[in-house]
Amino acid sequence: MQRTIEKLAQERSEKQEALRGKLLKIRERAQALDRLEHDIQANLAGAAPRKSRWFSRLRPEPPGESAAIRDFLSVAVRETKALALAAAELIETGDGLADARDKEWDALGSNHVGMIFKSMEWRVDKLAASYEDARALIRTFVLLKDQLDRLTAVLEQKKLPAAADVKDILEAIEDIRYTGFENRFRGAEPDVRRQQEKLAAHFRPGTRVLDLGCGRGEFLEILKERGVVGSGVDGNGQMVEICRDKGLDVRKADLLEALAGLPDGSLDGIFSSQVIEHLPPAALKRLVELAHAKLASGGILLLETVNPTSVFALVQIYFLDMTHQRPVHPQALKYLMESSSFEDVVLEETADLAAERLQAVPGADEAASVLNRDIDRLNALLYAAPNYAAVGVRR
Repeated sequence: MQRTIEKLAQERSEKQEALRGKLLKIRERAQALDRLEHDIQANLAGAAPRKSRWFSRLRPEPPGESAAIRDFLSVAVRETKALALAAAELIETGDGLADARDKEWDALGSNHVGMIFKSMEWRVDKLAASYEDARALIRTFVLLKDQLDRLTAVLEQKKLPAAADVKDILEAIEDIRYTGFENRFRGAEPDVRRQQEKLAAHFRPGTRVLDLGCGRGEFLEILKERGVVGSGVDGNGQMVEICRDKGLDVRKADLLEALAGLPDGSLDGIFSSQVIEHLPPAALKRLVELAHAKLASGGILLLETVNPTSVFALVQIYFLDMTHQRPVHPQALKYLMESSSFEDVVLEETADLAAERLQAVPGADEAASVLNRDIDRLNALLYAAPNYAAVGVRR
């Protein structure tokens, strides 16, 4: 929008300069007519007219007042026509300037309104995140109160509390802290749902799908709407409570332990979004191997994560979360799944950064072509898809 406003301002400035030029021409024409009028008056009074360009343009005529007047009038008509044409051009240029100003003002107004709405949207998102934080805090306070009441009872009996009891309290505090982080930086739930809609299309109605690290349950809600039998596992107790409040089948557990405890071939699909970047390499390898064992023939494993081949995603998304272990390159994940006997493994982009990409320069000459090729290469490096999913089938 800023570039559009600058362009419109330049166009308006050019129109203003053109208008000034037209005004200068009209002034010159008006001054010429003033001189012509003076010469005519002098001629009629019998005085010798001053030398001017008008007399140089008179046709040779016999001496006499009527011939001189006729020629003066002929010149006056020509100059008046020229003045009229200049006035018409002035009006046309003025209309162009008015139109340019209107466009610039409309753009400025739209930009201002857009900035207002963007500010309002940011404030609404911040308010929604704060609301979710408050809800999570309330749940945590209730949980902590129960745990502290038990610890108080133990201390009243003059006993030392068990280490597990103290650990539960500390874990609850960490859970609420990370839940607040998710609410603020991962995005509003409707936005997450929109990104995950197309991923849900990989799972057919009636099939059994496990969501590892289900978070706030957006994907499980989508599966439920599509008639898929979904269940979830998450290590964050606060997230589990949020999911249960939505009526979703979710339990708190370690992801690998929960997966290992299921019967072989008992699932039709395993899904995990924004989780594997939290795992060390050995744990990720174990997850993929377990997934192959727990899926029935034809079952699908879908793992979504941050795309480290996008510099924007690496800087603005991956490094934002301090709990991330290491990024997972798309080709490395594809190879890991293939080497664990998954077939037909494909990589899919799950979001785009079209609004961030550098714009091509206009022109078809060699310099513009070279520059645009370089811009394309920069866009591919800087603004590749921020997230990707690896999808494989167990045969």
